[in-house]
Amino acid sequence: MQTRRKFLGTTAALSAAAFNGGLSAAPAGGKIKKSILISMLPKELPYLDQFKLAVDIGFHEMEVRTVDSDDEAVKIKKAADQAGLRIHSVMNQAHWRYPLSSPDPKEVQTSMRGMERSLHQANLYGADAVLLVPAVVRADTTYEQAWERSQKKIRELIPLAEKNGVIIAVEEVWNKFLLTARDFVQYIDEFNNPLVQAYVDVGNMVHYGVPQHWVRQVGKRIAKVHLKDYVRQTRQFVNLGEGDIDWDEVRKSLAEAGFTGNATVELKSGDRAYLADVSQRVDRLLGLG
Repeated sequence: MQTRRKFLGTTAALSAAAFNGGLSAAPAGGKIKKSILISMLPKELPYLDQFKLAVDIGFHEMEVRTVDSDDEAVKIKKAADQAGLRIHSVMNQAHWRYPLSSPDPKEVQTSMRGMERSLHQANLYGADAVLLVPAVVRADTTYEQAWERSQKKIRELIPLAEKNGVIIAVEEVWNKFLLTARDFVQYIDEFNNPLVQAYVDVGNMVHYGVPQHWVRQVGKRIAKVHLKDYVRQTRQFVNLGEGDIDWDEVRKSLAEAGFTGNATVELKSGDRAYLADVSQRVDRLLGLG
């Protein structure tokens, strides 16, 4: 993992190579880093007990969500440090209700403020990425408008991302946008900047695509990965290994892409026994044992 100083010092030099994957949140060599989303941990427990539980069952890195106050972020950071749990990424929260692609300037302003807070908190945590849903296609926003409007605003965020030493990791979700791996690649490549990379959720595209195909096509652009499973017939997200994902092929495709970054489980919350089982499933399905 690069230090933040080295990261910032090499940003300009690497910009021209961004179309080949450029700078990555994934360190060179090693295994994929098994991570957990904070919302999966038992909410009735204090932060420190939640995070100790995560470490006890085999998770040493975590993704958090943007919180409303920096005081709360400091509490999370302190507890994570005490538990020995690294915070690797921040999931931005304002992008669904107030998308960057909205035609309403007030919504866009709210969305930009949300990303600014997310980038700031990522820096506070020592995280290397912020997850962003870039746009939402809806009645007042065409596919083309979502593309153009969101790219314009993300470009405005790049200097702040550079200042904080954080990658903007764009995720494909059920937002009627970036519906093919080809579009995803083109969207990322048009920034021509290593500070804008891809956050691939292998469960999200199962409804309309094949995860290993996406991974192979997006390739070196992948900064982070989300893990969940999905059943096409019932249109439901399910536990890892219980859906339609071919995990052997996903594992192979991640290896071919040279991915050794954070793969974060994004499932429902549960107790210690459930979470320990999820941890073991990740080890088995990704060959991390």
